[in-house]
Amino acid sequence: MTPRERVLAAMNHEEPDRVPIILGVSNATGIKMKTYQKLKKLLGVEGEDRYLYDWPELGTAAPNETILQRLGTDVRPVLDRHPAANMQANASREPGTPFIDSWGIGQVELAPGDWFPHINPLVDAQTIEDLEQFDWPDMNDPSRVAHVKAEAAALAAANQYAIMATPWLLFPLERAFQMQRMDNFMMSLVEKPDFAKALLAKITELCKQLMGHFLRELGDNVDIIKIGDDLGTQTSLLISPKMYREFLKPFHADYIAFIKERTKAKVLFHTDGDVFPLVDDFVEIGVDILNPIQTSAGRMSELDELKRRFGQKIVFCGGIDTHRVLPYGSPDDVRKEVKRVIEALGPGGGYLLASVHTIMNDVPPENVLAMVDAVEEYGRY
Repeated sequence: MTPRERVLAAMNHEEPDRVPIILGVSNATGIKMKTYQKLKKLLGVEGEDRYLYDWPELGTAAPNETILQRLGTDVRPVLDRHPAANMQANASREPGTPFIDSWGIGQVELAPGDWFPHINPLVDAQTIEDLEQFDWPDMNDPSRVAHVKAEAAALAAANQYAIMATPWLLFPLERAFQMQRMDNFMMSLVEKPDFAKALLAKITELCKQLMGHFLRELGDNVDIIKIGDDLGTQTSLLISPKMYREFLKPFHADYIAFIKERTKAKVLFHTDGDVFPLVDDFVEIGVDILNPIQTSAGRMSELDELKRRFGQKIVFCGGIDTHRVLPYGSPDDVRKEVKRVIEALGPGGGYLLASVHTIMNDVPPENVLAMVDAVEEYGRY
């Protein structure tokens, strides 16, 4: 099978020749730069270090084609960009000063090379009027998507790899956290529900606006659209199922419906943590692929139960532990983990192997190779 055929079969709950691999093509399936550089050195691969979204402060590598092929990655990415004027302004700022994106969110350097969204432009907002007066980003800026059509068309013409498209952080809850600060917005959900809903509605409106431009440029040249919102913790949900269904589910459902009206691509929904109680909700609103299956978090460790209850309703993507196994295990530990996860999630198709979120800077490059090489050994159907 070609890589694209392999991915399409798995997404249709069919058994391909081997379990597909998604690695290095989005921030949720990526590799942080320090580990990527060590991987290049281990493999003797030279070349420029590039970042996803051309955004060094994000810290996630954009692997070159040589590395993607060595990793066995069956997909290739199409991403949007920060507006050109925004990138130019940040390129000329003083070294070490915050990177301010088009939403007004500031990435602050906490340690050399480590950045975190620590400037929150709506931190003092209290009322719907405050939201109406805010200078919201221009989602019609053509520089955001000017490259998308040509990149997607070239990948489609080659017809070798599945195409996964990932507009940057078009997620209502996570964007609300970054706009208002997480603690403030969590309090708003309880104390100012009308304000919280208005903020989520505005963000969703802007998400749909940019997604519309993005999908128009993609045309039919896309297989997977990645969206999401982190809803879980290590032991439970970030908010209750009741609160999710009141505040967020309607926006997620509307957003997914908007996407599916414009493309036949499968919708991949990324959400960290223990989200077991919401999987039926995700199926109901049209999620096709659930990522990253954080096996170290609560009931998401119950892989046999996930497969039994939801294996015919949703595709699983992820599952290879980045909490303990990849950073602290031996290559043999990694191979055993890959075997365990494939045996649970792989039968009948419906599984795309990936690390649980981004491979961080504490993961040895030998373990990255052990992970993908184990797929060749244990992932054959």
